[in-house]
Amino acid sequence: MSDVLSQNEIDNLLSALNSGEFDPTDTEAVDEKQVKDYDFARPSKFSKEHLRTLVFIFEHYARLLSTNLPVYLRKNVQVEVMHSEAATYQEFSNSLSNPVLLGVVNFSPLEGNIIMEMATGLGFAIVDRMLGGDGKPLDKNREFTDIELTIIERIMVICTNLLVEPWMSVQEVNPVLERIETNSQFAQFVTPNEMTSIITMNIKIGSAEGLMNVCIPYAVLEPVVDKLNTKYWYSTSQVKDDKSYRGQLEDLIQKARIPVRAIMGRSAISVNDFIHLQPGDIIKINTRIEDELDVYVGNIKKFSAIPGSFEDSYAVKIKTIYREE
Repeated sequence: MSDVLSQNEIDNLLSALNSGEFDPTDTEAVDEKQVKDYDFARPSKFSKEHLRTLVFIFEHYARLLSTNLPVYLRKNVQVEVMHSEAATYQEFSNSLSNPVLLGVVNFSPLEGNIIMEMATGLGFAIVDRMLGGDGKPLDKNREFTDIELTIIERIMVICTNLLVEPWMSVQEVNPVLERIETNSQFAQFVTPNEMTSIITMNIKIGSAEGLMNVCIPYAVLEPVVDKLNTKYWYSTSQVKDDKSYRGQLEDLIQKARIPVRAIMGRSAISVNDFIHLQPGDIIKINTRIEDELDVYVGNIKKFSAIPGSFEDSYAVKIKTIYREE
């Protein structure tokens, strides 16, 4: 129905009012909209820009998981960031089921903990792979044994340590896995109304597939929340990457072994003479005794040198360096 009444509808309504057929006081009470108080001193905390930057950070983290976990699980691992969202911690804790795998990570030097929640199916698949199985999840969920939790904890420690590099552009962190909780009732680490950012990743280990949620309370990121924007993240990551990669490349190049050869001279002989060469035969070359030798680095002529000896080995002494533009 249109919000604007036609002239015919207006005339019918006026006639009904005049005849008493319609009493405006008998109308049903209109449902009032729920009004939510907005505290300008504490706004909605995580903006879309913050969540977008967190996605970039954890996309880097997902790539590290995809390349490092196969070393331990001996299985192809695919990790993909699905989305990020802002929600209260109560909404996150209410979505947890029992049993649950919650890794409590101390995110020092930032104050507070972050939560890494892994699907139980992935937990059982990891245990199966670490014990030599095919990595198939269980058909029915059950509680984890102490031995299984110890095995999962080793993988969770690896996942925790991989958080260092993606966060370097924002803050140097030293994450430490404090413990693993399997009961969601003991997962009250912050106040229920505290705003959190939840990053959801899909992890596929062979045929097993499940979600991994990383819950970061606002109180943890509050000291560095201003750095959670794409402009700052890109600028700092590019500068740091350029410096680190340049230093790494220089170190690798300095340790690289390259072939160096000094050419005594060149000559051309027939195939027949080559076949009948005997010890004591002399081959005439195109250089004289006092001529300098050409020294090649790889296939590039780089130096000229004079022949000699050093201790018990033949050697050359560099006289000229050829510099090409």
